[in-house]
Amino acid sequence: MTAPGRTAPHLVVTRYGLGRITGDDVELLDLPYPDVAALLRAGLGLTPAAEARVRRRLPLETLVGDLRPPLAGTRAVWGVGLNYHCKARTTGRALPTQPVLYLKSPSAGSGPGDTVPLPGSVSEQPDYEGEVALVVGARMHHTPAEQVWAQLAAITAANDLTARDVMAATGNPTLAKSFPGFGALGASVLGLGAVADRAAIGVRTTVNGELRQQASTADLIFPVPELLAWITRYVVLEPGDVVLTGTPTGTGQDRGCFLSPGDLVEVTVAGVLPLRTRFRAESPDHPAPAAVSASTHSLRTESPMS
Repeated sequence: MTAPGRTAPHLVVTRYGLGRITGDDVELLDLPYPDVAALLRAGLGLTPAAEARVRRRLPLETLVGDLRPPLAGTRAVWGVGLNYHCKARTTGRALPTQPVLYLKSPSAGSGPGDTVPLPGSVSEQPDYEGEVALVVGARMHHTPAEQVWAQLAAITAANDLTARDVMAATGNPTLAKSFPGFGALGASVLGLGAVADRAAIGVRTTVNGELRQQASTADLIFPVPELLAWITRYVVLEPGDVVLTGTPTGTGQDRGCFLSPGDLVEVTVAGVLPLRTRFRAESPDHPAPAAVSASTHSLRTESPMS
């Protein structure tokens, strides 16, 4: 493993611009890119952030409560349904024979420390899903499994929020996962060179301090190289795109308890700053569509999605 730093930068977005974490400090970089997605779209990977001139240094502790979304400019967020053996065991579902994919709307994005409204007008089952997120570093199309890691730039944490009842009523994961704020990413982006074991990247989720999920990508049904090779058989992944790897057991769906206003969810991925999201009730003066009802939609009690 290479320690985070100039060869494998650990990046955050602050009110002052793009920053590189070095020890207990954040080095504010002399770069024109508003976030990590824009940096990667420049076509040079994370190298500009590793080599950039430092404008200023600030203590990390003074910034960590006010970080910006590190991937706000992401063009596409791909997700995968059931992809953990532990999740399959919990639900009793058969293992999929191929990845089941969906797109999450970029308009659903949120970042570290954001407060996300729960869509109570259409859902009574909003749920968390802690996940390891992969950040694409180079254009990928028909990428062989053995070349996948070389085309990825970094990892981050994701909370792939999902309205379970909307999923059941519509069978449409994009709708169920694309409410405002339901695409939380961050709080930092860690270069792959600083990842100790790429085959076993840990993910941990707590709700109000209670441990709910803990696993690693060693338990994936479709490991990262196989998953990305499958996706790129069909679509082009561009620098700055994000691929979610699935969620392990321990979601609210598994436990029969869903998110409520005031809840605080924290997702931690190995080496990445924790991604914290708080939840509030939907604004009463915000126009909302009629509630999704199983009586007006084809109810699906089984879904290939996590």
